Amino acid sequence: MAQKVRIKDIAEKSGVSVGTVDRILHNRPNVSKSAREKVEKVLKEINYQPNMYASALAYNKRYTFYLIMPKHESEAYWEEIEEGAMQACEMRRDFNIQVKIAYYKRFDAETFSNTFQEVLDASPNGAIVVPSDIETTQVFTEQLHARDIPFILLDSYIPDLKPLTFYGQDSFSSGYFAAKMLMLLAHDEKEIMLMKLTKNGKVASKQQDNREVGFRNYMQAHYPHVKIADLQLPMEEDRSNYDGILEQFFAEHPQVHHCMTMCSKAHIVGDFLLRTNRKDIQIMGYDMVGKNEACLRQGSISFLIAQHAYMQGYNCVDTLFKAIVLKKEVEPVNYMPIELLTKENVDFYRRTQL
Repeated sequence: MAQKVRIKDIAEKSGVSVGTVDRILHNRPNVSKSAREKVEKVLKEINYQPNMYASALAYNKRYTFYLIMPKHESEAYWEEIEEGAMQACEMRRDFNIQVKIAYYKRFDAETFSNTFQEVLDASPNGAIVVPSDIETTQVFTEQLHARDIPFILLDSYIPDLKPLTFYGQDSFSSGYFAAKMLMLLAHDEKEIMLMKLTKNGKVASKQQDNREVGFRNYMQAHYPHVKIADLQLPMEEDRSNYDGILEQFFAEHPQVHHCMTMCSKAHIVGDFLLRTNRKDIQIMGYDMVGKNEACLRQGSISFLIAQHAYMQGYNCVDTLFKAIVLKKEVEPVNYMPIELLTKENVDFYRRTQL
């Protein structure tokens, strides 16, 4: 076992005081150039490895991280991200870590901008950002760069914004995988439905766009003869009106027995299928949220692709902690696993794999 190196030992080898070594190790001011050179020479000779955890605790600084994310319903993908972030904060409470959540309205660039400005005004130590469109988001991430505030992108990866790191799925690969799994069931079909939850004709995120690209890429390569019928369910529509939209769609597309959505709202179609007793139609979607799980167990959802939302939230906060508090290098891209859930294995899914 290697002998523990004490500050006193470093001071004796360097010919300086213990207080001077302590100031250099903690990067504090009021150290002469010659003293610093002597100490750094000894540190290099002995290959000194600081105890970063002990140093961070001794420094006793407070850190505030902001999670900038869309407003959401309960039992949503975003709720699990919140829970994971707060658990990471709790795990690091000895280091005076605080996580604050700032919400913006999805599809609304103005509320995103206002929320982001409030975060900038608070001068956080780090941020986790679920981005809006690239142009709107870039205005503010450039300000984070200018202020040396590290930030992590969550959900949608936009390399041009130059984040500290990214957490989420490889969206293209995820969509490609989704199509491959769907067609295990629908390989004899002539037509399938692709459901989108939209506002003003646009889906919620770049992530969903990229999933669709991967989905269509697989279909074009392997099932070019299968028609993909798009169905848009407007987010601003009253939920009670969805039944009429779905009734009309299935009346106009009697050959559709398999459906796909790139978002966490497969249960909208799944609930409809259960209430109308349409046992010959199923939908496949994303995220193991409560309403999706219920439909999966009852058979109206055939598959769910899970992406460990809880772990994304946890890992984002933990990564900011490692990068900012412990000064560690972190991986620039962190893709979450693409996992397929059915009613037979859903009981074994664990969201909190720490």
